[in-house]
Amino acid sequence: MNHDDESELFNRLEADMATDAATDSGADVVDLDKARSARTGSTDPEASESTGPAPAQSGAGAAPLMVDGPAPVGPGLMDRIKSAKRRPVIPMWLKSTAELKAATGWVAGHYGHKAGYHAFRSPVYAARLALLSPRGAAKFIGGSLRWVADKEGEPVRLAMVEREDAATYLKLSRQRDARVRLRTLVAVLASLIGMAAALALYVLAPGWLQAISISALLLALGQVGRPEDAPVITRAVDLPQVQRLTSDIVARAFTALGIAEINKQAAKGKPVEFKAPIQRDGKGWRADLDLPYGVTVSDVLDRRERLASGLRKSLGCVWPEPVPGEHPGRVMLWVGDQDMARAPQPSWPLLKTGTTSLFKPVPYGTDPRGRQVDFDLMYGNFLTGAMPGRGKTFALRILLLAAAMDPTAELHPWEFKGTGDFSSFQPISHSYGSGPGDDATVEGCVDAMEYVYGELDRRARVINKLPKDICPENKVTPALAAKKSLGLHPLVMSIDECQEVFTHEKFGKKAAELATAIIKRGRALGVILLLGTQRPDADSLPKAISANVGIRFCLQVMGQPENDMVLGTSMYKNGIRATSFTAEDMGIGYLVGAGPNPQIVRSYYIDNATADKICERAKAARAAAGTLPDPQAPKKEKVADTLLADILAVMPTGEAKVWNETIVERLAELRPERYGDWARMSGEEQTAHLTAALKPYGITAGQVGRRIDGKFVNKRGIKRDDITTVVAERNRKRDAS
Repeated sequence: MNHDDESELFNRLEADMATDAATDSGADVVDLDKARSARTGSTDPEASESTGPAPAQSGAGAAPLMVDGPAPVGPGLMDRIKSAKRRPVIPMWLKSTAELKAATGWVAGHYGHKAGYHAFRSPVYAARLALLSPRGAAKFIGGSLRWVADKEGEPVRLAMVEREDAATYLKLSRQRDARVRLRTLVAVLASLIGMAAALALYVLAPGWLQAISISALLLALGQVGRPEDAPVITRAVDLPQVQRLTSDIVARAFTALGIAEINKQAAKGKPVEFKAPIQRDGKGWRADLDLPYGVTVSDVLDRRERLASGLRKSLGCVWPEPVPGEHPGRVMLWVGDQDMARAPQPSWPLLKTGTTSLFKPVPYGTDPRGRQVDFDLMYGNFLTGAMPGRGKTFALRILLLAAAMDPTAELHPWEFKGTGDFSSFQPISHSYGSGPGDDATVEGCVDAMEYVYGELDRRARVINKLPKDICPENKVTPALAAKKSLGLHPLVMSIDECQEVFTHEKFGKKAAELATAIIKRGRALGVILLLGTQRPDADSLPKAISANVGIRFCLQVMGQPENDMVLGTSMYKNGIRATSFTAEDMGIGYLVGAGPNPQIVRSYYIDNATADKICERAKAARAAAGTLPDPQAPKKEKVADTLLADILAVMPTGEAKVWNETIVERLAELRPERYGDWARMSGEEQTAHLTAALKPYGITAGQVGRRIDGKFVNKRGIKRDDITTVVAERNRKRDAS
C-alpha cells in the first residue's frame, strides 16, 4: 500500500466517525471551556434580568454571544484607603478663630446668665430652705432613729414570722440586736461630739462664723425637708427640645415628595440610600444620601416645602443642597434646630472695635450652621440682586462698611433709591450721590465712573514702570498699596439700584461701557466695583457686566432668568436656586464665587444708626492715617468732553482713515496738558487706549492698511465719517433739548 492509499483510508475513516457522532445523540463531544463559560454567564444576575433582544447567532448550532464581561475585580485595600474621604480630626468650629471666640463667648454668656439669675434669687432660695428646716430636722431625727432601730430589716423578720421559720427568725433577731447595739453606740458618740462642737463654736467662734454655721445647718436641713415634687431653685434657661434626625424620618419625608421613582423604591423598602451616618453638623443634623436613579437634586429643590412638611420642620430649617463633584442624584440634607431667619446671629466682628485691610478676607455673614463666612474682596467685583425688600441694600452695606474700616481705601458710594441709605459714608467718601435716578445724579455717577476709569489708566502706567522685583505679578499688592507716593491704594465704587444708571436714556450706554471696562481691568489695579439691583434682567444689567463679575450674592428672586442673571448661566439648572427662598428669608441668599462651591449665606444686619457709629470710627481712623477727604477742598470743575472735536481737528477732511497711534501723536501736539501721557505710551498701548476711550461713544476701530517702503502694513484705526456721524447726532439731540 502506497502513501496515497493510506491517506485515503484515514480520510474515509474520519468521515465515518464524524457521521456516526452526528447521528448518535448520546455521544456529543462537549467543549468543556465553552460549557464552563456558558454556565458562568448564565448565573450572572444582571445577564439573567436583561430585557434586550437576543444576540445574533452565526448558525443553528452557534453558541450565544456573551455581551456582559466577567464581574470586575474591586479595588485593593491600598486603593480603597487612598480614595477614602477622611473626616476632619479637628472640628470646623475649632479651626476658625472667629468661631472659637463666638463659641467661647456664648458659653461664657450662658453660664454667666445662670450665675447672675440664681445670685439675684438667692435670698428667696435661702428663705424657702429656712422655712423647710423644721421639717428637715424632723425628717433627719426620724430617719436617724429608724436607722438605730434597724427598721429596714423589720419587713424581713415579719416575713419569717408569717412563714413560721423559727431558725431564720432567731438568726435575724440576733443580727438585729448586734446592729442596734453598734448603731446606738455610734449615735451616742456622734451626739456627744456634736454637742461639744456646738458648745465650743458658741463659746470660742466669732459671730460671723456662728452665723455662717447656723445658716449652713438651716440650709442643709431645709434641703433634707424639701418635697421631691417642689424644687427650691427655679430654672434659669429653658433649653429647646431637639428632635434627633433618623433614617426613618428622612425616608418618610422623601416619600412625601410625590416623586414617582422615590415612591417606587419606597414600595421595595428603600426610597433613598444613605451614604454616611446621620450626624450633628453645627446647629443641626446632616444626612448624605443618594436619590433613586433618574431623580436629581433639582427635583427635590422644587419640592422643598413638601420636604419640610415631611420632616415636620419650618421651611427655614430645611436646606437640601447638591454635593459638588458628585453625580446629580447625590444630595446633602441639612436640617437645622431653628429657622435660619430667626436663629440668633453673632455680631459683625468689626462692629465695636478694630480695623481691617481689603487684602484680607472680609467677614460677610453666616451659613445655615451659624459659621462665619468671609471672602477676599480684593481682586474681585461684587454683584447682588433680589426682589424689593429682601435685604439687598443691607447686604451691599456690609462690604462698604468693611471697606470703610480700611483706612487706606478710597470710597465712591452711589445709590439711586433716593432715600439716603448710604449717607453714613458721605463724610469719608471722595464722591457720593443719592437720588431717584434723576439726570443730575446719574450724570454725577457717570463722572465718578469716568474718574475711576481714568485711574485705571494711571495705575496701569505706574505698574508698568515699576521694576519686576518690586512688582513681579504686575498687580497691586499690600506692599505697593502702602506706598502713598504710588497712589495704588484700594479704590471701591458702589452703585446701588444700578438699573437706574444702565437704563438711563442719556447716560446708560456710556455707564455700561465704563462699568464693563472697570470690571475687566480693575481686578489687578486695586479697583473694586460693587453693584446692587432689584431688577436683574437683560436691560437693567447688561450681559457684559453680569458675565464678568466674580462674586455674586442672590437673595429671593421670582424666576430662572433673574436667578441666572445674578448667579451665572445654568445655576438654576444645577440646583442653585434663589427662587426657593421666601419672604421670611430676609438677608439669606446664595453666595457664588466667594469659595470653591456655592453656599447659602445670611448676611450680617447693620441698621442705619449702627452704620453711623461705625463710620464715625472709620472717620477717626482715616484722620489718624491722613487719608480723610478734605470737605473744604475746592471741587474740580468737570472738563468739557472735547475728545471727538479734537480728533476731527487733527484729521483733515481728505483723510478718510487714520491709524490710532497717529491720532494720539497729533492729539498730544494739539493739547499736551491732556494727551501728553498718551503720547508717552508704546504704539500698541496708544492703539488700545484710544479704542477704549472711543468705545463709550459707539465708535469701533478697524483695520487700516498703508503702504510703507513698498510693504503693505495693517494697523488698527478709525474712520473720520464715524466721528462726524456721532458728533452730528449729539448736536441734534442737544438742539432738540
